[in-house]
Amino acid sequence: MDKFRYLPMTEKDQHEMLETIGVSHLEELFEDIPNEIRFQGDLNIEKALDETSLVKEMTRLAEKNRHLKEYPSFLGAGVYEHYIPSVVNHMLLRSEFYTAYTPYQPEISQGELQGIFEFQTMICELTGMEIANSSMYDGPTALAEAAMMSAGQTKKKTILVSKTVHPEARQVLKTSAKGQNLTVIEIDEKDGVTDLDHLKSEYNEDTASVILQYPNFFGQIEDLEAAEKIAHQGKSLFIVSSNPVSLGVLQPPGEYGADVVVGDAQPFGIPTQLGGPHCGYFAVTKKLMRKVPGRLVGQTTDDHGQRGFVLTLQAREQHIRRDKATSNICSNQALNALGASIAMSALGKNGLREMAEQNVQKAHYARKQLEKNGVKVVTEKPFFNEFVVRLPKPVKEVNEKLMAEGIIGGFDLSRFYENKENDMLIAVTELRTKEEIDQFASVLGGVQ
Repeated sequence: MDKFRYLPMTEKDQHEMLETIGVSHLEELFEDIPNEIRFQGDLNIEKALDETSLVKEMTRLAEKNRHLKEYPSFLGAGVYEHYIPSVVNHMLLRSEFYTAYTPYQPEISQGELQGIFEFQTMICELTGMEIANSSMYDGPTALAEAAMMSAGQTKKKTILVSKTVHPEARQVLKTSAKGQNLTVIEIDEKDGVTDLDHLKSEYNEDTASVILQYPNFFGQIEDLEAAEKIAHQGKSLFIVSSNPVSLGVLQPPGEYGADVVVGDAQPFGIPTQLGGPHCGYFAVTKKLMRKVPGRLVGQTTDDHGQRGFVLTLQAREQHIRRDKATSNICSNQALNALGASIAMSALGKNGLREMAEQNVQKAHYARKQLEKNGVKVVTEKPFFNEFVVRLPKPVKEVNEKLMAEGIIGGFDLSRFYENKENDMLIAVTELRTKEEIDQFASVLGGVQ
């Protein structure tokens, strides 16, 4: 059997299984379904192929894809192509991690538990927060969970979220809020950042939390200091969603008084992989540690005084009394969180700072080259590794021309913002070379 990469089922296997359950034919399994609602005839699908032909067909289809190994990409908008140390994949494919299940039994799960504990520790160091959980499914669901937690903590019903927060994260937030009968009010954007005057005017005694993104969806740096003062007028929580790579150079949200910091750990060791799966992170101040959704791994000592790790502070009702649950998540993204931990460890403190600095420097170089080539840059305020340009033609049309030149273009902002029909959001990471940036600027300048 070891020559198979899967377990085949022979006719003999099928016969034995049917015999075991006392059925003579497969049709008997569907006897309870009335004939009038059963599908009659053959499905309109191609006939099954033999293995060799199937591999050829799947390869043909896969070669239609335009992927990052083939083309330089200037597409970001929440999912980024970053350097992944080769050790990440090597470690993740070890069977101890790759096949590990929920670590409920600490006596046989110390390796996985320690890996998660290290992830929590590094997230706290990055964000300037006191406690982080073992990870969430992704950044947008982490943000929604933070908002739900704020409503439970403050007993208030209104969430104020900036329109400079990722549009898809806001959609997830609204979906979660509807189930909890919460009101979500979106705060206007002004010159690429949150309109603080609008935030002040919408803030009231029913505000559970204020949510900003840092850097925001347009790549710009929000004034967290000013926003925190507004958020903490009453008993509201201040929630910040942050790209973790940017925290290699930016002052962490924890130092601005954030109560909750969330985001996606995808930039650390997790490929873009068609938009997922990724790994959200969730960090809080100590006063909120008993309200944190998902899992927490704690450090302890055993009977012999040796260091050990256990799952701790979990709300048991999240498992057995779902109607009283503080959250809908009882799990985490352990494998991807481990990948992020390995990447952060391999980069180290100095490596992460260098990586972040290269993002800033290369993005600003790209901006300069685009302006030289006659492209109008909309972004004027400080930004990290993303900025907005305005084109004379629809972004979709421009991106088709870029693709013809072997370049994956930026994000079409008209997908989410009515007043940004010809605006493109461009991301430049440390992987982009000077030659690639120069070519991109030249081609984009040529479509003017």
